[in-house]
Amino acid sequence: MSIESGGMLPGVETVVSAPPRLAVHRWGQGPRVVLVHGGVLGGREAWLAQRPLTERWTLLAPDRPGHGSSPAARQDFEPEATLVADQLLDEPSHLVGLSYGAIVAMFAAAARPGSVRSLTVIEPPATSVARGVPAVDAFGAAVRAVLEANELTPEQALRRFFPVAGVQVELGDRVPEVLVRGMRQLQGARPPDEAVLPLAQLRAAPFKILVVSGAHSEANEVICDTIADATGAERAICPGAGHVVPNTGEPFNTLLENFLSGSLGGTDS
Repeated sequence: MSIESGGMLPGVETVVSAPPRLAVHRWGQGPRVVLVHGGVLGGREAWLAQRPLTERWTLLAPDRPGHGSSPAARQDFEPEATLVADQLLDEPSHLVGLSYGAIVAMFAAAARPGSVRSLTVIEPPATSVARGVPAVDAFGAAVRAVLEANELTPEQALRRFFPVAGVQVELGDRVPEVLVRGMRQLQGARPPDEAVLPLAQLRAAPFKILVVSGAHSEANEVICDTIADATGAERAICPGAGHVVPNTGEPFNTLLENFLSGSLGGTDS
């Protein structure tokens, strides 16, 4: 007999379950950059356009729970942040997060500030930071509606979710299986409008912060402006790929690399 965490009983061994290990894709050499993907696509697929950076940087791209080879679990930014902090911030690293993964990255950075060289967040859908702004409230409600629409197949949910999120990808008659699997995992996720971001902790942290948006959505621009103002972050706009800003390739890579190189410890080996 065993008990998962909690009080011990006489004569009973207490076993604390080990946290799941995230599968991590690793490319390149140089200073460490941890890339936390958003919804639908996992770590290998989400950062394809960043491979040129591997000539000068070590890229570590975890598969968030339910993606790639990582164990399945309901997507929830708080426990995922703990996994990222404990498993990937075991040594100083630059931290980059996209969309839902940007929320995860912000919580992870606040939990382990001494291991973060810099933090870059790309369009985190954390609508609570600007609640009361009509465009932001409508965006948050639309995202939640898709995540909670259990009656939709993953294919149907994708066709509704991509326009809401600002993913500028045309879905043909046959949806790629990788997208179907990713959307199946996203359905039922903890809605991002529940995130109460650790803005004060991030403002007080010793590392620089960059907030990036894609100039395609009033809601995302307001959210990013609000986060940047609250944390004292640098602010950048990188248009051309809608919500999936890293897909711009060279423009985003140049923006990111300039920021990383200018951050404290950015070029240390």
